Amino acid sequence: MKNIKVVDARNLSCPQPVVLARKAILVHEQVMVVVDNDAALENVKRMGTKLGCEVRSENKSDGTYEIYLTRQQLQAPVNDEYVSSRGSSPAPSGPFVIVISADKMGKGNDELGYVLIKAFFHTVAEQAAKPDVMIFYNTGVKLTVQGSEVLEDLGQLESDGTEILVCGTCLNYFEIKDKLAAGKVSNMYDIVETMSKSGRLISP
Repeated sequence: MKNIKVVDARNLSCPQPVVLARKAILVHEQVMVVVDNDAALENVKRMGTKLGCEVRSENKSDGTYEIYLTRQQLQAPVNDEYVSSRGSSPAPSGPFVIVISADKMGKGNDELGYVLIKAFFHTVAEQAAKPDVMIFYNTGVKLTVQGSEVLEDLGQLESDGTEILVCGTCLNYFEIKDKLAAGKVSNMYDIVETMSKSGRLISP
């Protein structure tokens, strides 16, 4: 295949293989993605199919996989507009708000929860449709202070216009207010008002 863009996604954790592959296929007509595990293989293939690409893959003798994505001609422009199972949905009125109430994602294994929350922030930062506001409270505020592993993604989100509100009471409770490294200190009034006026609110 000529003029094919090669994306080496070996040794990368979720969702980086999908993020890199998606960026490449939106720019190049043909992309080959190299991954080294079954989960990345299936995720990249699913993403390619969702974007309307011709998708094929090859298992290599060294244990890696090569995934070939080809953008179809006359394909409608790919975008990140929300589409429900019942068809296109008009954009909701009010801001898109994400609420973070813990420094890990989900209940159960804490170590896995920390891995998932990092992947969540990286994915949100790479999406075209960024949240208007992100609210952090309870142990979620620990993600906004010095030493947090998601500060780079939070910085990117702020640069892209996302407002980050961090509960001041929570920072004081954990005695980390002086270590705040992303967002601004907020209060319950602003938090409740923002949540009540949101057009779309999610909490991972």
